[in-house]
Amino acid sequence: MIWHENNNEIVIPLPNHFDMNANLNYLLREKNECMYEVENDVITKVIAIGEMRSLVQISVSQHNQMIVQFLNDSRPNDKRIRQQIVKYIYEWFDLENDLTPFYDMATTDPLLEMPARKFYGLRVVGIPHLFEALCWGVIGQQINLAFAYSLKKQFVESLGDYIEWKGKKYWVFPTYERIAQLTPTDLADIKMTAKKSEYIIGIAKLMENGALSKEKLLAMNFKDAEKSLIQIRGIGPWTANYVLMRCLRFQTAFPIDDVGLINSIKVLRNMTQKPTKDEILELSVNWKNWESYATFYLWRVLY
Repeated sequence: MIWHENNNEIVIPLPNHFDMNANLNYLLREKNECMYEVENDVITKVIAIGEMRSLVQISVSQHNQMIVQFLNDSRPNDKRIRQQIVKYIYEWFDLENDLTPFYDMATTDPLLEMPARKFYGLRVVGIPHLFEALCWGVIGQQINLAFAYSLKKQFVESLGDYIEWKGKKYWVFPTYERIAQLTPTDLADIKMTAKKSEYIIGIAKLMENGALSKEKLLAMNFKDAEKSLIQIRGIGPWTANYVLMRCLRFQTAFPIDDVGLINSIKVLRNMTQKPTKDEILELSVNWKNWESYATFYLWRVLY
């Protein structure tokens, strides 16, 4: 990671193949998002590092540098915490990844050529905290995106904490430590199924007792990490690959049964019927080691 500080601001030089507008447009696609605010090309968000909560504003300068400003006297005095905030931002926007091979492949791929051109500079926007990524994966199972965002907002605003600044609340995702102490009855006011409540509490308990952690999963190869996640109640192949893609950053993660992926391929190929799994495997033969980026770009065609 490369960064420096200037007048209490963090400055992060941006890599090639990064376009802030492409990433902001992705972040703005859902008006019911509760984990950040985007206004006038500036992101305002609380970044939680352990017990520390920092309210930051993130923008990009004319010199292609990401500028991170601390609000509400929330700048950590400890440089190690500030380093963890930089690490979070690097993971959020996948800043250490060189996308040159992806674009070299995508520009000659019949399915990816248009999305790669239209959304050039977009990164697989991540969810760096494992518990948040797993919860979002579970909440989004078998429902449309708008309803999933509504449920997430209820969950966060019922059980998370926040920093208030200029009359607005900026939310922090609920911690697994807190959720592990609850029962499904405690989540009854959130309009998700009882099963999903059970799954989320179960995941929180696994993280609380140390059986599940981001560090343990990252120490595994892709197949072992996928298998380990699928063994958890409530996590199937789709959720596992979603988390492997957006949190653990395995580029080979490929949620092949995803409805959005299927519908995007159908639209781009002008198909009358949805593509089969075998057809998708055939179409994706050139995506090797870039399956997660291919999926993310195809999602952007419709979402």
